Amino acid sequence: GKPILYYVIENLKRNGLADLIITAGYLHEKIEEYFGNGSKFGVKIGYAVENEKMNTAGSILPLKGKVDGTFVVVMGDHITNISLKEMLAQHKKSGCIATIALLKGKIPIEYGVAEVKDGRVVEFKEKPLIENLYNVAIYAFEPGIFKYIREKEDFAKNVFPRMLKAGEKINAYIFEKEVWYDIGRVVDYERLNKELKMKEIFKG
Repeated sequence: GKPILYYVIENLKRNGLADLIITAGYLHEKIEEYFGNGSKFGVKIGYAVENEKMNTAGSILPLKGKVDGTFVVVMGDHITNISLKEMLAQHKKSGCIATIALLKGKIPIEYGVAEVKDGRVVEFKEKPLIENLYNVAIYAFEPGIFKYIREKEDFAKNVFPRMLKAGEKINAYIFEKEVWYDIGRVVDYERLNKELKMKEIFKG
């Protein structure tokens, strides 16, 4: 089989994104050995090696001053067939320096939920499905994003709240029909193997 990152790169390539930089930590040697400069996979790959955990936002700080246009950030263990072309078009039209891809869907919460009235339980739901807009860690940015990033920070916990506090607008790209799996979550990994084959996700 192929590594998960292969399918991440395939989706980037099919969306016209072929100039890539992979940020990697302790496994960077194996990643570089497999993918090399990307020529065998039809892309160009550079590497930014993390000697310590830098978190989602901190990991792109080495790119400050090296990117002069719109760029996309995705996670290496997320599988999706989202249209990044469509997301980028909407991002550029928005005029914002950041766009967050949000999955509209129902996700079960981990515990049973009770509804209480006058001190009595009147309804009980075991792990109910809650509809919401979920951050799937797919982002489109302009270079201006770097002024909001500090070392070892996370986009969701640190950077986006700082932007909003400063009055910076953040664009939302909402999707619903496309698939998205976080392979780092056992439940998603099992769903992926049970429901779909990789080639079926990316066909068309």
